[in-house]
Amino acid sequence: MWEENFDTEHGAGGCQPDYSPASWREYFEEMEDVSVGIGTTDGSDVFRVYRAGDAGPLLLLLHGGGHSALSWAVFTTAITSRVTCRVLAMDLRGHGSTSVRESDDFSTQTMSSDVANVIRASYGETPPPIVLIGHGVGGAIAVHTASSMLLPTAVGLVAIDVVEGGAMDALHSIQNFLKGRPKSFKSMEHAIEWSVKSGQIRNLESARVSMVGQIKRCEVDESETLEQASPATDVVAERNEEFYDQSYVNNNENAATEGVYKWRIDLSKSEKYWDGWFRGTSNLFLACNLPKLLLLAGIDRLDRDLTIGQMQGRFMMQVLPPCGHAVQEDKPDKVAEAVASFLLRHKFAGARRETKRFPRSAPFSPETRRKLLASEVLERKRRRPSLNPSLQLVCR
Repeated sequence: MWEENFDTEHGAGGCQPDYSPASWREYFEEMEDVSVGIGTTDGSDVFRVYRAGDAGPLLLLLHGGGHSALSWAVFTTAITSRVTCRVLAMDLRGHGSTSVRESDDFSTQTMSSDVANVIRASYGETPPPIVLIGHGVGGAIAVHTASSMLLPTAVGLVAIDVVEGGAMDALHSIQNFLKGRPKSFKSMEHAIEWSVKSGQIRNLESARVSMVGQIKRCEVDESETLEQASPATDVVAERNEEFYDQSYVNNNENAATEGVYKWRIDLSKSEKYWDGWFRGTSNLFLACNLPKLLLLAGIDRLDRDLTIGQMQGRFMMQVLPPCGHAVQEDKPDKVAEAVASFLLRHKFAGARRETKRFPRSAPFSPETRRKLLASEVLERKRRRPSLNPSLQLVCR
């Protein structure tokens, strides 16, 4: 089914897809390198940030592992066209164009402190109201930042496709996934084409700007042996095995003269932090005394704690149309609609144009809501359905 959608959206019918990289300037208004730790004896850390908007709440966007702030590019255009807000998307340590002294320290405490330090360096002691929005690992860091109360002006929290139960179950397969993807590419265009055709990013527009923050050109010594892509594992082969072939990878003969594009971060070296990123995040999310929104790529991703919390109405939730893990890249407009509705419902921002709001659940009594949600939990034990439209009325 995905292959059919890909053909429809990305060049079927004789139209050749454009895999050339796109500039951040098409989506953000400003790029800045923010220094933190100035005046310390061992120097400062420099975080790359991208901004848009000059009024309203600040949407602080934290990307997933291996990605960069540019993964929010298309979403930024979509959300700023819907509500009056400011956006700050930052490259987390070790990612994108950020440069820090201890680039291999990915502990939740350090990364949460990075977020607070960047906001302090950017806005001083009186930042605007902040809505933390994080995807994957960035979602986990957003939860830890909010629960530690490192941002006194935080007013809301949005977690995108980050669920403790599902994440913990998937940890054992991450190394297989990393080994199964190409280690290098002939060009930026090849990397963009691979990302879309392999299903890593299912939106060509987003891939064209996002991949720029994920890989970089490296000059390769003639004696260096480039790692080739390992055979696709079961984890990724279900997508499109043919797109893991060697045509995307620079070969040794040309590497010395042409250079090669490699991943900016070796995620495999951060393995010792993976457990700490996600363990306990569901309860931390539920305990955050902020309005909360959880966006998921599938209803089956809910773990037990979040299922109970959702039935109790402790957070708003929306399941998006079929998409991959890179939710805000695959479906930026749908994510923007959900976030805009969340902001409007809690009066964090004003609408720029007509925005679809979350339906209210007033017509349903608490007992009716409980029965509807309980029946959905039982149904999930028998199959994996998409979210029933009637349940969207009772998700709070």
